[in-house]
Amino acid sequence: MRKILLFSIVLISGILLTGRLFYLQILDTSYASLSVNNAIKRIYDYPQRGHIYDRNGSLLVSNQPSYDVMVIPREVKPFDTTEFCGLLKMTKEALVKRLDKARVYSPRLPSIVIPQLTKSEYAYLQEKMRKYEGFYIQKRSLRDYQVDYGANFLGYIAEVNRADIEDNPYYQSGDLKGRTGVERQYEEILRGVKGVKYIQKDRFNRDIGAYKNGSLDTIPKPGKDLTLTIDAELQKYGEELMVNKRGGIVAIEPSTGEILALVSAPNFDPALLVGRERSRNFTNLYYDSIAKPLFDRGLQAQYPPGSPFKTLNALIALQEDVVDPQESFACHMGYYYGSRGRKLGCHSHPSPLSMVPGIANSCNAYFANVYRRVIEKYDTPQEGMDVWHNHLASFGLGQYMGTDLPTGRPGYIPDSDYYNRAYEYPKYKWFSTATISNSIGQGEVSLTPIQLANVTATIANRGWFYTPHIVKDIEGEHDAIPEKYRTKNYTTIDAKNYEPVVEGMSGAYNYGTAAGVQI
Repeated sequence: MRKILLFSIVLISGILLTGRLFYLQILDTSYASLSVNNAIKRIYDYPQRGHIYDRNGSLLVSNQPSYDVMVIPREVKPFDTTEFCGLLKMTKEALVKRLDKARVYSPRLPSIVIPQLTKSEYAYLQEKMRKYEGFYIQKRSLRDYQVDYGANFLGYIAEVNRADIEDNPYYQSGDLKGRTGVERQYEEILRGVKGVKYIQKDRFNRDIGAYKNGSLDTIPKPGKDLTLTIDAELQKYGEELMVNKRGGIVAIEPSTGEILALVSAPNFDPALLVGRERSRNFTNLYYDSIAKPLFDRGLQAQYPPGSPFKTLNALIALQEDVVDPQESFACHMGYYYGSRGRKLGCHSHPSPLSMVPGIANSCNAYFANVYRRVIEKYDTPQEGMDVWHNHLASFGLGQYMGTDLPTGRPGYIPDSDYYNRAYEYPKYKWFSTATISNSIGQGEVSLTPIQLANVTATIANRGWFYTPHIVKDIEGEHDAIPEKYRTKNYTTIDAKNYEPVVEGMSGAYNYGTAAGVQI
């Protein structure tokens, strides 16, 4: 028995040892990778980032050269730090801090010491860098903005962080990446693909030529150009209209869903986030809690929609067949409801009014009556509220629009669950009058400017819309625009019901509440 046990132990130990040796020598390539990393140096050649144009071919964003001072910590030899700091115009403490950070990131991979040198700084340093082993200058391209507006949708690029590098091995320390706007949403298309040269080193860490005669080297592929749906002149005009104001302007072409203008105010010059002062400028913009220039009010601000929302209540009432366009309602400077004689006030206008003049004159009493009929058509206010909510949801309200921009908010359209919680139902009952503010676009309802613009486009189309989008074309790509932006979205409202609403909107401009803005 002892002989069998001893034999078994020897046999099992032999098998385990053989298996481990097989794994280390045949299967595990980590040490080979480390050996290659020590013997081969990669030099990256960064491509030009794609240009951005407006719908008419006007150049909005191009590129300008930039130069970064890089370091590979394990290759650094003793050097005159005082002289080097003088050349870079930085303190010794700052240099030591940068070198320590580079070592933590990787002793073998390059890290940035000083980013974004100017041409004159580069020309001055280039001749002197040979004295400092382990340091070199990496050429990149920065954005060169041809306009001083549109920062909210153009976006900006910035250096990648550790999370970016861990998430995508394409990026290395010092690389630039789109952070907001079009730059972020279309990052992979705009950035191109960087080229790589492999340089072989000897045991003294000296370059001895191209690895495998350059057979593995690749050339950079420039980024593709983007053509936006934006009309630069219309955008500029919108920006001028919003000087010293807060808010957003959104213009959409109804027949295509293309965003012609996307204004957010206050805004900022996109050139502020380029160059050595980018970090300081961004900090100032970020902490401006009064103007909030980084907050895109066209996509993110949620406002009570007010009177334009009445058109939706008119459409729902027609679809639910609770009102005839010719039926009139009286208005005595407002709508009175409830046992305590509560009043939803209104301005002075002719009375009584049917649907078309009711829209044209923005009569609160008319729409309070219409809204109550929609909710009270059903057996319970909960059922009526959900029908009303679902009609509005078909316009894309209360949800993210799904635009090709990386930011936005859904707005809010209340449903029966909301009011059940708010009024502690069934302990306390609630009725249509408890939600009467919804009839005039106030109360719990909130929309973003782009949602309200899309509602108007949907009315213009008599019941359908394309999901709003900002990119019109991608260089060299056939059918570059995804199918979702070329697919019609239909509402729950029949096309015939839009005609009196369109007529009422026309009346608002010709003789009603908007007559004062005629041009």
